[in-house]
Amino acid sequence: MASAHKSAWKNPSYLQSSFGIFMFFCSWGIWWSFFSRWLTDPTHGLGMTSAQQGQIYSINSLATLIIMFAYGTIQDQLGIKRKLVIFVSAVAACVGPFVQFVYAPMLQAGGTTRFIGVLIGSIVLSAGFMAGCSLFEAVTERYSRKFGFEYGQSRAWGSFGYAIVALCAGFLFNINPMLNFWVGSICGLGMLCVYAFWVPAEQKEELKKEADPNAAPTNPSFKEMIAVLKMPTLWVLIVFMLLTNTFYTVFDQQMFPNYYASLFPTTEIGNATYGTLNSFQVFLESAMMGIVPIIMKKIGVRNSLLLGATVMFLRIGLCGVFHDPVTVSIVKLFHSIEVPLFCLPAFRYFTLHFDTKLSATLYMVGFQIASQVGQVIFSTPLGSLHDHLGDRPTFFTISGIVLAALIYGIFVIKKDDQEVGGDPFYTDKQLKAMEASKA
Repeated sequence: MASAHKSAWKNPSYLQSSFGIFMFFCSWGIWWSFFSRWLTDPTHGLGMTSAQQGQIYSINSLATLIIMFAYGTIQDQLGIKRKLVIFVSAVAACVGPFVQFVYAPMLQAGGTTRFIGVLIGSIVLSAGFMAGCSLFEAVTERYSRKFGFEYGQSRAWGSFGYAIVALCAGFLFNINPMLNFWVGSICGLGMLCVYAFWVPAEQKEELKKEADPNAAPTNPSFKEMIAVLKMPTLWVLIVFMLLTNTFYTVFDQQMFPNYYASLFPTTEIGNATYGTLNSFQVFLESAMMGIVPIIMKKIGVRNSLLLGATVMFLRIGLCGVFHDPVTVSIVKLFHSIEVPLFCLPAFRYFTLHFDTKLSATLYMVGFQIASQVGQVIFSTPLGSLHDHLGDRPTFFTISGIVLAALIYGIFVIKKDDQEVGGDPFYTDKQLKAMEASKA
């Protein structure tokens, strides 16, 4: 393992991981931040209803949770190898031509052709982005433990990349929505180059050690990975994530962009303002990625997760209370606190209480797949509810569900020093400390 004392800027694995995740979020954020607007905007997009949009999100989420579990199990077998990451980068590099020549025409065709297009799109977009996001985060977190850098600092570059492209996305969308997807391809190509050709010397050395037939196995067996699904304590956390982090996409992607754009005199002004606000929010999110680890040290991992749920409850509920652009914009910025308070403590929770060899699988199942299952369940009915009742009643409904999950989490989420499932698992750092004490 690389020295933990090495300066981040002198750590080649930190630089490589940070630039790689930066390019991924650039490739994803440039089109994903306006995906909902593209589906529903009658002027610049496809003019779908909220219910139709919800169906697409549900099918996308179903594909994502299947692919995500496969990614987690494969990457835990690969360890720090990049074969899967390179494959996902190649898929991301193809998003522009895929949407221009395959996905958009099939969605516009209607009928059976449209449904087939939704299915094909769910596979491609999930494989390259929605499931790919969790993979890149899991790989970066694993590299951070292996090569001695802070995961939150590296993940912050992903948010920084998203913020940069979100600033441009609204203006490009008003010109031609397809530009967003093509810029995504260009960034995806850059990401592919990073992961295919930039391999620091310390990573090459570690790969040689793992390839040694006499070396002790560091990757989990398939039986160990399947056993993850038999952990009652994991399912307790899955329920919490299902009823909280689910709404990151249901509310933020399906509902908020259209609601926010409707607060302005024209959709063009709304689109441009939303892109600027989204960029500023993600810039703040990037900064919070560096601050949340400090917060975790002060109040603990458990309390950080509960704080994240509290911020989500307030943010969604207040969007139903206020309906002027300035106040809603301020409430939207709560998002910059909420995302790091879910993402970073979730990873730390798994490495604190479970076997770190299974970190990718645990993160995929316990955090991301739980969220995708929730989207499959809630996207379409909440889209229909939104069509029938409008913005504010739907926002209050979602906020109420998050409040119920917060109360549930207070009673079930384990304290930081509490053992999970009988015999405790230990993190790399804890194992190293025990070995040192024995010596």
